[in-house]
Formats: sequence, structure tokens, C-alpha cells
Amino acid sequence: MKIIFAGTPEFALPSLQLLIDSPHELCAVYTQPDRPAGRGRQLQPSPVKTLALQAGLPIFQPLNLKAPEDLLHLAELQADLMVVVAYGLILSQAVLDIPRLGCINVHGSLLPRWRGAAPIQRAIMAGDEQTGVTIMKIVRQLDAGDMLHKEIYVPTDSDTSSTVHDKLAELGAIGLAKTLIPLENGSLHAEPQDEALVTYAEKLNKTESVLDWTQSAVELARKVRGLNAWPVAQTLYRGDVLRIWQAQAIPEGHDFVPGEVRCHAKHWDVATGNGYLRLLEVQLPGGKRIAADAFLNAHNMAGVVLG
Repeated sequence: MKIIFAGTPEFALPSLQLLIDSPHELCAVYTQPDRPAGRGRQLQPSPVKTLALQAGLPIFQPLNLKAPEDLLHLAELQADLMVVVAYGLILSQAVLDIPRLGCINVHGSLLPRWRGAAPIQRAIMAGDEQTGVTIMKIVRQLDAGDMLHKEIYVPTDSDTSSTVHDKLAELGAIGLAKTLIPLENGSLHAEPQDEALVTYAEKLNKTESVLDWTQSAVELARKVRGLNAWPVAQTLYRGDVLRIWQAQAIPEGHDFVPGEVRCHAKHWDVATGNGYLRLLEVQLPGGKRIAADAFLNAHNMAGVVLG
């Protein structure tokens, strides 16, 4: 098949590499325009552009893929299929109609659960027992197309959004490999999504990072894992923002005020509305991420109430 690939961040790299290594003809790579990044605010290419350059592929970076000349160029490629992985643009119907077999997407959830911008994070924060990726047909409605294939991943209690992100990126490529040939020969069964089961994964907001110690330890531990690596869970410690990178729920009863610290020889727990949250890795402004026991060695936590 003659394939166009559209993607931008690191999540898209395994799928792009799969196509590079496949017998299919990768005729073009579309990615977001270079953006300013770093302290110097210099223009930086996307991860997808960097890999495409290394592979010597034609790269196109239209601002919104709506201009007539961009649509004309897309049509002139005469592609059979467009594979989209975290491109960052909502494709118009004009774009969707161009490839002979349409456009497909690698989405980081088990649809119809968690359509939208932050499916990995929302699945962890909700305590979903399993997550995964769905290869689906793209339609104009957000993440609502027929499902072509799924790969399932069962997260562990230590998984964060960062670790699940990397796992699902790899599973996305595996699922894509299983989809392409059946799609080409017409043997792939497309399953409509059950609208009654739809949930939406709203974009993360920095305001969500502040922990509410009246919630249960289980809820807070999920939130810490779901917000790692952005925007990172936080609380106030003696007027400073304390970022919490890793934590563990301890299901024990207590008579402490929510947010009150209980110290042990090598770790410290924070009382919650139900149980304790054991902090494992923390960070103060201007400091490095450190193990909570190292923080305890440098700070007197007796009588401290967080938040």
C-alpha cells in the first residue's frame, strides 16, 4: 500500500518506525510545525519529524491542513491510506475523503471508553483494571469511528502515565501491524462503538495537580500516578509547593487530621480521608526529585500538616 503517516509526539514513533520497516510505501510524513522550546525558545522539530528526517522521508508541516494548496498536495500523493497517531489536528471531511481506504487512527484507550485528549491519564486516575490501544477508522466526530483492532494492557500498581504511555505506544505499533494487511485485502471486520458506553477523557489542567487530603488514599495514589509526568501531583509544605512523583496507598485506619504527617524510620505517611498515602518520591522548588526517606533525613516532619 501507499501510505501517508501523520503524527507529532513520541507516542507516534513506534508506529512510524513500523511503517518505515514495512514493505509498504511511505510516501509522506505530516507533522506539526516546529515549535519554540527550551530556555532559548529555539524552534525544535517534533519527534516524528526527527525520525522522518533520519529515514529520508518527505516531510510536510502545514499549519492546519485546510488550505486548498495543502489539500491539493495531499490528493496528488494518491495514497491508499492515511495513518494518524497523535497528529494534533482535527482532520476535515475533505482530508478524510482523499485516501482510497480512508484514514485510521491509533488511539490510547479501549474505545468507546476514554475518547478525547488524555485517555491514558484518565484511565489510571479512574482505576481502570485494563487499558490499551484501539485502531479505528477516523470520522468527523471525536474518536467515534468504527473499531478495527484492539491491544490490551493491564497496568500494575506502580505504573504511571509515563510508563503506560510508553507501553501503549509500542502496542499501537503492534496493533497497526495486525491491521494493515487485512484492511488492504478487505477481510477486516469493523465494529461500531456502543454509544451507551462512551466516556470522555478531558484534557489535563494544572489545577488538577493539587491534592485534596480528604479524599481516600486509593484515589490520591491513582491521581499521583496519573499526573506523572505532567502536571505532577502537589501539595503545600510549610508554604512551598511539594511535588509528589510517586506514592502508595496504605489502607489503615487513623485518627489524624487529613494532611497530617506520620513519620517512621525510613518513610512518611500522610493521613487522608480514608487510609494513608505513603510518599515515595518528592521534589521541592529548585531541587531534584529525591526519595522520601532522603527528604525525611533533611527535614523535621513532626507535627507537619500538608496542604
